[in-house]
Amino acid sequence: MEREPEVTAPPAAVEPVAFELSPTDPLMHYLQQAGGPVEIDKLKLDSPGLEQMRKADVALVVPLVSQGELIGVLSLGPRLSEQQYSADDRKLLENLASTAAPALRVAQLVREEEANIQARERYQQELRIAHLIQQNFLPREQPDIAGWTLSAFYRSAREVGGDFYDFIELDNGRIGVVIGDVTDKGVPAALMMASTRSVLRSVAARFDSPGTVLEHANELLCPDMPPKMFVTCLYAILEPHSGKLVYANAGHNVPYRRRIDCVDELKARGMPLGLLPGSKYEEKDVMISPGEIVLFSSDGIAEAHSTDGEMFGCPRIIDVVTHHASSADLRNEVLDSLHAFTGAEWDQEDDITMVVLDRLPYDASDFAASGEERLATFEIASETGNERAAMQRVVEVVEGLGIDPTRLDKLKTAVAEATMNAIEHGNHNDPDLPVTIEVTKRPRELRVAITDHGGGAQIPDETAPDIDAKLRGEQTPRGWGLFLIKNMVDDMIVTSDEVHHTVTLVFSLGGES
Repeated sequence: MEREPEVTAPPAAVEPVAFELSPTDPLMHYLQQAGGPVEIDKLKLDSPGLEQMRKADVALVVPLVSQGELIGVLSLGPRLSEQQYSADDRKLLENLASTAAPALRVAQLVREEEANIQARERYQQELRIAHLIQQNFLPREQPDIAGWTLSAFYRSAREVGGDFYDFIELDNGRIGVVIGDVTDKGVPAALMMASTRSVLRSVAARFDSPGTVLEHANELLCPDMPPKMFVTCLYAILEPHSGKLVYANAGHNVPYRRRIDCVDELKARGMPLGLLPGSKYEEKDVMISPGEIVLFSSDGIAEAHSTDGEMFGCPRIIDVVTHHASSADLRNEVLDSLHAFTGAEWDQEDDITMVVLDRLPYDASDFAASGEERLATFEIASETGNERAAMQRVVEVVEGLGIDPTRLDKLKTAVAEATMNAIEHGNHNDPDLPVTIEVTKRPRELRVAITDHGGGAQIPDETAPDIDAKLRGEQTPRGWGLFLIKNMVDDMIVTSDEVHHTVTLVFSLGGES
């Protein structure tokens, strides 16, 4: 009888074992210098990694070295035949390692680059989200208050900080002014900024005291404030008619008031919001007289550094405020001084935010004495299309003057064209440079003054436009210059200094008073 052949079962599959070697493990240094396969049983090292390998029954390890760097280890258990690894086996493993190490290194580099790309994409997406949050929670326009110019400036840093400002309309014509800074960057700072703004607006509607507003806001923010994060914030209430400014400060930069002969620091004590429950906030008040100006700023200005590491500092801000020319924009003077200090290659480290309260050097009594009445003063951002918003605003302001519809159309055209010129030619479409529009009424005339920041440059002339060239597309259909404007108004006055251009449009009101 034939005997059945004996069938041997295939060896069971062995699951690979992964090892994590610490950079400080002595085994790392040994394998990097080994130069070939290493028998585990022959090693005598005080090594946690070596103990792991022995427990996993590793018999032989082959270092994978690329350009002198240990990038991996091939570990093998005992041979299934229970014989020792031969010289031929070792040679084969060395050849395998010399081929596998460069391939493994390339794979690692590809994986690292993919991870870097994904990280950069996530980072850029976070920056876009943070920018979007901030832009949607910052005021779109400044309050229009007779006798005052309220203006603001905000420019985010590359990483986007948590700066914010706000204007809150209160009863009896009062205005709440907020400037703050969240101590973080990116999306977390933007979210906390939005939350803080909402809390402040809610509390400000209930209390007339800035100190009380900050106290209640702090209690609401403390429970949900993330670790190592807080908010510095200054809140003030302006009474435009009297010039009284009541303020409280939660650890924010001190505001500066420019008076005729000096600059005051408006100090008030208080802890940042969200840091310590039960905090109290000192409240102070000051009178802002005609011709005086108050600057609120964030630490992105004071803490900016020059190329040699020197800090811009508060004394330089005070110096700019002290020598501020009454005809100039204080925000631009601060920025010019900052840029001169940091240099053209400066990488902005933090958000830059400013709010300026400027009480004009004349008030309602001055207008009454001259028979002139200021109907409105407002600003628009230098962005294409905003000329229509300026035109509509002026139309709303003069609605009750009974201007003939035909003349009103001319007024609208002149205002839109002059504003467009200010945006394009004066401010070069820079959204950070506003166009200021002031509407005043005299007994027999209406004046609309449109001011840009194109001082020191030539204003476009009054040459008649080449209509045929425009129709052929050889010239832009927009920008008819002062020629069109002058033909739409009764008079046009153009003035300029080193900082500003102003075009004043004059419309006769006939016998109207």
